[in-house]
Amino acid sequence: MALPTRPFLVVYIAWHPGFAAGPAIAEVLYDHFRRKLFENVAGGTGLSVLYRATPPAGQAAPLPIDFDEGETAAVITLFDESFAADAAYMAWLKDTAERAEASGLGTRVFPVAMDAALTQSGMVEQAVRWDKWDGTDIAARSRRLISSLTYQFARMLRAYLERLRHPDDADDALERYLKKVQVFLSHSKRDDDGERIAKVIRQALFDGEGLSSFFDVHDIAPGLPFDKVILNQVRVSAVVAIHTDSFSSREWCRREIIEAKRASVPLVVANCLADRDERGFPYMGNVPVVRMNPARVDRIEDVIGRLLDEVLKDFLWRCRVELVRKSAGDRVRFLPRPPELISLAGLDRAADRPTILVYPDPPLGAEEQRLFEEIAPDVRLRSLTEWVAEAEAAT
Repeated sequence: MALPTRPFLVVYIAWHPGFAAGPAIAEVLYDHFRRKLFENVAGGTGLSVLYRATPPAGQAAPLPIDFDEGETAAVITLFDESFAADAAYMAWLKDTAERAEASGLGTRVFPVAMDAALTQSGMVEQAVRWDKWDGTDIAARSRRLISSLTYQFARMLRAYLERLRHPDDADDALERYLKKVQVFLSHSKRDDDGERIAKVIRQALFDGEGLSSFFDVHDIAPGLPFDKVILNQVRVSAVVAIHTDSFSSREWCRREIIEAKRASVPLVVANCLADRDERGFPYMGNVPVVRMNPARVDRIEDVIGRLLDEVLKDFLWRCRVELVRKSAGDRVRFLPRPPELISLAGLDRAADRPTILVYPDPPLGAEEQRLFEEIAPDVRLRSLTEWVAEAEAAT
């Protein structure tokens, strides 16, 4: 057994040399998607990001894209007036888009309208509308672009994952691609901040460009049992825990977090403490935390962006796991983040064979390993690379 040699997602960034801001925007995208945040679940050095800008010597357009370099491919085109005015670049883009369309939902071209030039190209309906965003700060706009692209990448990987699981079922591919990711906003109604901040985040998800078509912030339908609906929704959602002063004291808030941890769903904590937390809830660790002033509520985009990153990481991890799961046996459990003591909940530890918890690299620190050995000596902890190496050595 070996890990896949091709990356699950290859990101190409194309722009015209005449677009002055192109290199800076491309670098921001490169730095984000190549960071260690994705390295641990994607393998290697994060997502594979390649540039297509300057043509090779003697040619008028960039090198053609080989869509076989990865399992899925995304072509981000920073489309401006220079791009639109260059016939060779437009021919390159047309050829790339046609080949991508013929390859199916695992290969997508994402035009980014940098100015009004895209409206004459015929692709405006498919575009990310940079030109419509307020402000002139390239860094702020780039962060928004990252969020917009991240949820598109997650859609591609979900479609790829479903194809791995159901290779003979192609009829519902588009429906699976468009399916929304559910978001659960865990919050306390006991203090002044919890429900107010939850409503602001909810509105931001609805108002954000394209996010309402990707996220579904759900409500509880009348007539259904509250407890069963809540716990079921947490298990199938990406969760934002709005950690206000009374959050840890509320039974249902604690139950929601425990259920999210047991289900290993994407989870982000928005730290919105105004004063103090009398008893920090221990199961809110081991996940990303975004600090946000509860009065200003000025980091909503950071919270949503971090949630999108966690959703993409989750799909990357599940794709890797799907390709090795058949070799795992019934005593192996895959975790999308480093194990913690709550990871022991629900394990069948009665059999003679040890249970193995497999998680993204790198290996857990020695101090945490020792704690697990003391509490659960019958459970082995292995990073994915360690587990694959042991499995290969045993065959």
